Amino acid sequence: MISLRLTAAIALVASVCGPALVVQVQASADKVAFPENYAKGVKWLVVDKADAKQVHELYATPEAIEAARMGQPMPNGTVFTVVQYTAQLDAQGNPVKGADGRLVKGEIRGFNAMEKRTGWGSEYPDTLRNGEWEYRAFTADKKPNESAKLTACFECHKPLASQDFVHAYDKLKEAAR
Repeated sequence: MISLRLTAAIALVASVCGPALVVQVQASADKVAFPENYAKGVKWLVVDKADAKQVHELYATPEAIEAARMGQPMPNGTVFTVVQYTAQLDAQGNPVKGADGRLVKGEIRGFNAMEKRTGWGSEYPDTLRNGEWEYRAFTADKKPNESAKLTACFECHKPLASQDFVHAYDKLKEAAR
């Protein structure tokens, strides 16, 4: 009998707190504005995603590149932007490669941004918090993508605490050279 009550209580807490956690992560997404000047930053990585038929270009603020060069955490105000392109496809629907062996990019399909500001992130539980980083997705027309599941961003970057939650940190260091 006690275990049945305990199970019911856990289910009740999960049904109330689970959606609240998702809403909480989504609620702060409006902190990150579209990074209008991303292309004035440093394009530090291009990733071909043949399976997804996409090309991703990653941009960083110059201060982020300098911090990586010195092996320091990213400074306040750092913005990383991922520009997602569709890959051009051949008649069979396969991604086309250019003379350099890389996928040929097509139209912009969207943007992702992560931004670091002093004091950001304190509202998240430790299981999701990524230091002082916030995330936001944008559509191709630079409007917020309200259907994006930003919890996935937090979960994906969470294991990277030792490198300030930044993917491909070694490549970022290389770009600084």
